[in-house]
Amino acid sequence: MLLIDDNASIAESIALAVRLGGHRIDAAATPEEALSRLAAARYDVILLDMNYAAGRTDGAEGLKLLARILSDDPAAAIVVITAHSGVRIAVEAMRAGARDFIMKPWGNADLLARIATAARAQVPVAATPQPMTTEPARLLGDSAAMATLRDLIRRIGPTRAGVVVTGPAGSGRGLTAAALHAASADAGVAMPVIDLRDDTAWSQIVDTSTILLRHPDRLGEVGQARLLARLPADTRCIAIADSASGILPALARRIATVEIAVPPLTTRGDDALLLARHFLRMAAALHGRAVPAFTPAAEARILRGPWPDEVRGLAVAIERAVLLGDGTIDTALLAPEPVAVVAADAPVRFDLDENERAVIEAALREHRHNVSHAAAALGLSRGALYRRMARHGL
Repeated sequence: MLLIDDNASIAESIALAVRLGGHRIDAAATPEEALSRLAAARYDVILLDMNYAAGRTDGAEGLKLLARILSDDPAAAIVVITAHSGVRIAVEAMRAGARDFIMKPWGNADLLARIATAARAQVPVAATPQPMTTEPARLLGDSAAMATLRDLIRRIGPTRAGVVVTGPAGSGRGLTAAALHAASADAGVAMPVIDLRDDTAWSQIVDTSTILLRHPDRLGEVGQARLLARLPADTRCIAIADSASGILPALARRIATVEIAVPPLTTRGDDALLLARHFLRMAAALHGRAVPAFTPAAEARILRGPWPDEVRGLAVAIERAVLLGDGTIDTALLAPEPVAVVAADAPVRFDLDENERAVIEAALREHRHNVSHAAAALGLSRGALYRRMARHGL
């Protein structure tokens, strides 16, 4: 299960009780971290505190997070945590879709019983899609552009309309298509993915509830007519394309009733930093590393962009930085100098002095020419760094 609570002592007490009850539990201290964890794993039960900012007691933060979680996964089993003075908040949360609530202070036996009941409770079939067989497709981001995208998915996903997902490669088109399927009544049925550029993949176009078609806009007129003729009549089509204009009208009527454009990362404001923190946690967990921290300059670089290959490129940059860094990620790790391409017949130069100079310059820039801080980042004494700077004329 997942516990979302900013109070470390309460989180530790609940986690201990849950583990003694034979369950596994992860903890998140903020809504941002909670959504990051939910994007990476499926949980049987979510324990949700209702207040996070200092001095807040109105439950608005918890209700907002509750709505966000349920919009991504209507079948999520959420148990809210509130104080005795928060009965009104608990009732409001139940009306909004929470399975149950727990009052502070709690008894461990009651806590475990409510968790078990919430995990067993069945949501009426008419109210939500069938349970998904894969992880929920969660689109991270708090920007207005992403709020619009999630709203479109909520409205169009449950229908049988053909949808074409457009936008820059790497921006999240595949995840958007998965979210559309997850919002449908067929979410429990696997969605075949057909790359139409591969002739051998066409044999996978079979009579199923939903099918994902990649790159129909890259087919010629004959290829698009062939595709239209092969599509089963009752199969819903979700397509991924560079541009909806490349789909001819006859095929568009079948597979592109609605176009959903995924926004590029440059239009998403602070989402880039939110995504970077998510990728940081994922990469650290994947490679068994402690979660490092971004320097202020690195955060500014992330927000400044641009990132080749959009969100996917940012994820690669963060994972590389986690592997190469040691506790702190600075701009030099995020955006290393490009490696020069050497002609095949040119002599290869292995210039260690030039490489050392470049690393020292990057460290000095990162730490605003504070020699003591740059030396610590490079693992050198202040005197050793001064000697190297003198040797390189810095």
